[in-house]
Amino acid sequence: MVGLLAESMLSFRGELLRAMVAEGHEVLAIAPEDDAHVRAELAAIGVTYDTVPLRRAGMSPWRDLRAATSLTRTLRDFRPAAVLAYGAKPVVYGSLAARLAGARTRAAMITGAGSALSGAGPRGRILATVLRTLYRIGLAQTHVVIFQNADDRSLFKAHRLIGRHQRVVLVNGSGVDLSRFSVAPLPPPPMTFVMVGRLIRDKGLYEYVEAAREVRRSHPEVRAQLLGGLDANPSGISQAELDRWRAEGVIEYLGSVKDVRPHVAGAHVCVLPSYGEGMPRSVLEAMAMGRAVITTDVPGCRETVEEGRNGMLVPPRDPRALAAAMRLMVADPARVAQMGLESRAMAEERFDVHAVNGAILAAMHLA
Repeated sequence: MVGLLAESMLSFRGELLRAMVAEGHEVLAIAPEDDAHVRAELAAIGVTYDTVPLRRAGMSPWRDLRAATSLTRTLRDFRPAAVLAYGAKPVVYGSLAARLAGARTRAAMITGAGSALSGAGPRGRILATVLRTLYRIGLAQTHVVIFQNADDRSLFKAHRLIGRHQRVVLVNGSGVDLSRFSVAPLPPPPMTFVMVGRLIRDKGLYEYVEAAREVRRSHPEVRAQLLGGLDANPSGISQAELDRWRAEGVIEYLGSVKDVRPHVAGAHVCVLPSYGEGMPRSVLEAMAMGRAVITTDVPGCRETVEEGRNGMLVPPRDPRALAAAMRLMVADPARVAQMGLESRAMAEERFDVHAVNGAILAAMHLA
């Protein structure tokens, strides 16, 4: 398995790796960072971990060529029967390396197309053209392409990034461990909202802060919490911005933690005003714990909410609409509680991690 973040091998793919081991496969996980914690945790479940010099951001042809060469060498040494790559660069270079290494089954998982595929402005359009070209080259090496939502599948087909010879499989995100993320009783008042995710603009962070500011003008008792770490992504916020919000009192910053469950349990509503996702893991975890959801009507996010059943959908980049939805939640705590129960029911119906992993393994002929 090839990814772009060491930690994601545990937080997002841990159960899938366990499922591969349980099926009797020898498993190698590959990511850029030499993370001792990840290495040890993966070893404990029977997975070998290795690194390649693949940078998350930037497009340096020479650096990426060096990473692709290193990845090919690593895969040739391991001689895998099947390779699964996820994330843009791993899909492109991992799929090429897998073919050169002779892997019989090559799979790519699209975990969120993002706005980069469309591109806004002259520079954005150039980057979008480059990205589409790279995807087209990388995906041409695969046998199966796995999507986490139907919108991304349609987008890739519209841009002709996948060919007729490839099987296309749709799964319900990365799934969620329903036993680990069990229902937690709602906390006492006041109404508390929590947003969980990397502190980057594309998650709708600025919209959340502005909406919280607006709601607290009329309901100063309301708590708006933020959980997640600063990120080197070009759209990441600065420490200074975070400090200003904290000093203003508009948000309570909970830091970056390994286990989000106590913080989700301490809130009534999960908020994610993202501009687009594959399938937001933070929302699935909150749903499994019995929390109402406010998220955006965009690819990946809209699949997690049935309007009025377990939460509300709002337009992206619209803090006023988000504030209005938050005020409706504040005004009706009983409805919030009922929505939380419906969230858990939906998680059980659609997002059980074992069902999702079963579909992925079947698509790769590993189960």
